[in-house]
Amino acid sequence: MNFLSDNAASPCPEVLAAIMAAAPAGTRAYDGDDISARLDAAFGAVFGQPCTVLPVLTGTAANALALAALVPPYGAIVCHDEAHIHVDECGAPEFFTGGAKLLLVPGADGKLTPAGLDHGLAAHRGDVHQVQVRALSLTQATECGTVYTPAELAALCGHARQRGWRVHLDGARFANALARLNCHPGDISCRAGVDILSLGMIKNGGLLSEALLVFDPALVDDLRFRRKRAGQLPSKGRFQAAQLLAMIEGDVWLRNARAANAGADALAAAAAGRLLYPVEANEVFVQLRPGEAEALRAEGFQFYDWGAAGADEARFVVAWDTPPAHVAALAAALSR
Repeated sequence: MNFLSDNAASPCPEVLAAIMAAAPAGTRAYDGDDISARLDAAFGAVFGQPCTVLPVLTGTAANALALAALVPPYGAIVCHDEAHIHVDECGAPEFFTGGAKLLLVPGADGKLTPAGLDHGLAAHRGDVHQVQVRALSLTQATECGTVYTPAELAALCGHARQRGWRVHLDGARFANALARLNCHPGDISCRAGVDILSLGMIKNGGLLSEALLVFDPALVDDLRFRRKRAGQLPSKGRFQAAQLLAMIEGDVWLRNARAANAGADALAAAAAGRLLYPVEANEVFVQLRPGEAEALRAEGFQFYDWGAAGADEARFVVAWDTPPAHVAALAAALSR
């Protein structure tokens, strides 16, 4: 019973059907086909603002390319000290930007605040001897499974704007956050002040396509060249575009996210009193007692140990396709 990661989730039927439908030879290669031509209008309608959609193969590529478009080599990106771009991307942001630095700021429950940013960067100078902050990178939902409200996100984006920073949003689990908040997608992206959104689909039922949603037209031409140079422009781009369209048409992305969130809610109820963070998306972090991790694994549950060695912390991730019987079994075990 797999609660390791939603990265291993199966592609949903709508995505597989869309890939098959796109199989007949297209008239043009790369992203010049008829399916790819529908992306901008389709996502613009969903987010309520014109945007350019650039499909890429991985979330790491999406984040690193977005930041490279926002920050020069002598620049800096401010992010949470648990952000994926710092902890889990093998230096890709630094590589793609040509050497820009990540400035790490702590924050409770995986979230940043305007006051926290000011405190965390209080010692950073603006002179030529230090890197210059050019972007703020936020994560929605966060690495702790929490969610920024529209007001919180708008406050952070406004804070960044006052300092001349651009804003990138790592939305690997954006759909889970959106399903929890039940708001308009634009309220936690472009309307709040986000310049580029790395929109994750693979964790949520996609196969091999993530989306860069670029809300500032001035960034598009540069990003097209960067995407090609990074090897992220496949010749049969219609298959990537078909996956993305399948996810947003008919609200498949929200249906899948709601299913994952519901499973996480069931686990949270079972582990009440031992949660490390509020459960607001599809990740559940639990404080175990000594020996409980081994006992759970002996019952067939797979999950990651979390925190420092010996901390007896665990992370359980519910995917869109996690069988309800597996969720119920883990909930019962956690209750015991």
